[in-house]
Amino acid sequence: MAHAPAEPFLTADGALEVHQIPLGDDNLGWLVVCTKTRLGAIIDGPPDAQPYLDRCAERGVTLHAVLNTHTHMDHIGVNVDLERRGLLAGLRVIGSEATADAIPGLTEVVREGSPVRIGEAVGTTWLTEGHLRGHVSYVFGDAVFCGDTMFTGGCGRLFDGTPEVMLHSLLRLATLPDGTRVCCAHEYSQDNLRFAWTVEPDNEALAHRIERVWSLREHGRSAVPSRIEEERATNPFLRVGSPTLLHILSRVAPEADLDRAEVVFATLRELKDSGRYRKLTDDQLPL
Repeated sequence: MAHAPAEPFLTADGALEVHQIPLGDDNLGWLVVCTKTRLGAIIDGPPDAQPYLDRCAERGVTLHAVLNTHTHMDHIGVNVDLERRGLLAGLRVIGSEATADAIPGLTEVVREGSPVRIGEAVGTTWLTEGHLRGHVSYVFGDAVFCGDTMFTGGCGRLFDGTPEVMLHSLLRLATLPDGTRVCCAHEYSQDNLRFAWTVEPDNEALAHRIERVWSLREHGRSAVPSRIEEERATNPFLRVGSPTLLHILSRVAPEADLDRAEVVFATLRELKDSGRYRKLTDDQLPL
């Protein structure tokens, strides 16, 4: 469901101004702007650069760079459109070394630990594979741009990664400070939280979150970004040790070795991919 963009925010150190750019029904792009130089960078997006260009014009921002988290077309499509408009050649284009050949216009490769500079703001690259080979996230102060690795209340599908790798990436993101904003690339909050309720229906924090998110969405507002503290408390893919979750999975998949965290994660991912949770109606949720 389309929605109005979330309000722009400043990172805690004041170095970056962060703008959410809704694209289509559920894609989210991001425009990050150095507050001192007004140089801006696009982070991910499908093949329509116009909303980013419009925001730059509105805010007096000079587009300076494109950061790609991974190579699915709803993330590198913006590169293609900028190239079509004759604008890509003048920009820094930053992406994963592991998939360098697949990123249109790439000028700078990054790997685990690589610094990323936008004007005077400096972030760090984290390798967060599992959804797709070479997937990276960018951490700027108290904001993480995590593409399709962690979603609000969920995580991305596994295209070429293993459960072990994806779980490692998610749990690593979960080590970020409590207040870190999770700037993911899709607004899937309601779908993810509906699934979460089917596997942890006694989670009080989850009940409160569902009530708040449904209210936001009903009023056409985005529930992204969330915060890492909230994800730890309610995102089932970070809660592989939850007794309730384990009990429910033991009934769903009695043959699974749920003493192993990666098996718990894999079982959860398979259960979500099945789509059976969508039979849960709103009147069965804590609303």
